[in-house]
Amino acid sequence: MFSAKDVKELREKTGAGMLDCKKALQECDGNSDKAIDWLREKGISKAAKKEGRVAAEGLCVIKEKENKAVMIEVNSETDFVAKNEEFTSSVNAIAEAILESDVKTIEEANNLVIDGESLSDKIVALTAKIGEKINFRRFITIEKNDDEVFGTYLHLGGKIGALVVCKNTPVEVAKDVAMQVAAMAPLARNREELDEAVVAHEEKIIKEQVLGEGKPEDIAEKMVSGRLNKFYKEVCLEDQAFVKDSSLSVKDYVKKSGGTIEKMVRFAVGEGIEKKEEDFASEVMNQING
Repeated sequence: MFSAKDVKELREKTGAGMLDCKKALQECDGNSDKAIDWLREKGISKAAKKEGRVAAEGLCVIKEKENKAVMIEVNSETDFVAKNEEFTSSVNAIAEAILESDVKTIEEANNLVIDGESLSDKIVALTAKIGEKINFRRFITIEKNDDEVFGTYLHLGGKIGALVVCKNTPVEVAKDVAMQVAAMAPLARNREELDEAVVAHEEKIIKEQVLGEGKPEDIAEKMVSGRLNKFYKEVCLEDQAFVKDSSLSVKDYVKKSGGTIEKMVRFAVGEGIEKKEEDFASEVMNQING
């Protein structure tokens, strides 16, 4: 039904003990997602899911010109290639081409002509030359008004990219907000933009936790509300404590300069991509035997 490896992975995701992870998988028929929820409901795990973390290599690049900005992600198989000069210059060329165009989809972007060849052909040629699979994964284009500014930030040499639009603020304030987005990984700009399914799921977990503590119903409801507010402060950009001054929320920090946060986008290289685990010894033996 499940293996020792499943138990180990669940422990790494939740921080719960080995025996608790084993019991959670037993109770949930080996389903890792349900086991994470089971551990959280029992109060054993307070860690959020970690499946969305970086699971592939590559590079994020941000380009801006006047009232338009673009952020793209191109993936490679290894970090070594992600730092290769030919790879990085190609990624920058792709970003520039998209910035100068009006494409809206990956399909349209793949047909853009860069240095005499289509973007898709450029990726194929780069794959052949470098010897690794290269993938143009995604891009986003954002436009702003004249009374707005872009805030951009690339972390770890392009492993994480953050692009924000702020209104009536200096560029320095917008950049601070972009750094916040990169560092604290908010799920949404504010509570109104947070996915209702995410809120409902978290509320269910919190209710199970509170009921498991045996609190009276009237107190339980207040506890649920309080813990949900704490959740908002963790995942909503405007509600988060500002990293440079934790006495202020991000919203209040921006408000001090008379401005507001209008848009927010964050890319983390490889997020949501399941990385293949390589057994190097087996691979070598297979080549020898082949």
